[in-house]
Amino acid sequence: MMTDEYNVVPILEKFTIFAPTNVEKPTTMKNNLNVLGNQNSLFDEFIAEIRSAEVQIDSMRFRRNLERIGEIFAYEISKTMNFKPQEVSTPLGIAEIPRLMEKPVLATILRAGLPLHQGLLNYFDHGENAFISAFRKYYKDGTFEIQVDYMSAPELDDKTLILADPMLATGKSMLLAYEELMTKGEPMHTHIVSIIASRQGVEYLQHHLKPSKCTLWIGAIDEELTAHSYIVPGLGDAGDLAYGIKTSD
Repeated sequence: MMTDEYNVVPILEKFTIFAPTNVEKPTTMKNNLNVLGNQNSLFDEFIAEIRSAEVQIDSMRFRRNLERIGEIFAYEISKTMNFKPQEVSTPLGIAEIPRLMEKPVLATILRAGLPLHQGLLNYFDHGENAFISAFRKYYKDGTFEIQVDYMSAPELDDKTLILADPMLATGKSMLLAYEELMTKGEPMHTHIVSIIASRQGVEYLQHHLKPSKCTLWIGAIDEELTAHSYIVPGLGDAGDLAYGIKTSD
């Protein structure tokens, strides 16, 4: 009877894990704009589902897809943040691994932003949180203005801020939320996250925000914005799809 022979390899006391230098970055355009869609990834599958009139009638699946998209945004944003090698003890030795040195502040606009915010928080689970209530106040002539009536946020000086809202239509509510947050201090850098954006909304933020201070992270850009400031093809009202239809004032 023959027995197999094995070479015994001694266990090293310390392992070093090297981060690759050729990590693929998301598609980057001018003025700190990163568009994650249309790259043949699962991200596109989630975008397709939240847009689909057949799928989005399932509000639980709609919320979960927003959350999944938030997780992917968090992963991509993390590549731009500060890491430092640290030793981690395993049952067999010591591994040296890059560890995140920042605890970002995650901010969102109620109520549609909550599932997207949760996805970001799932990955940045040590982050601080900020919440803003902004809404369109309509007038009898059909015009409206964006108003903020609530904000809860920590101090922001020298921190990384991630401000998320699923839809970026005109860009005015996002800019208003950003300016309101700036009353809590000046962040080191701000990442603005939106799943579906109009071209007009993107250009509006690029015009009003400093590229050195802000980066835009967008899932997909649609070219049309209606006279009532709805994105086409868009996906509809993200807040209503996630949490039910609200009554109008």
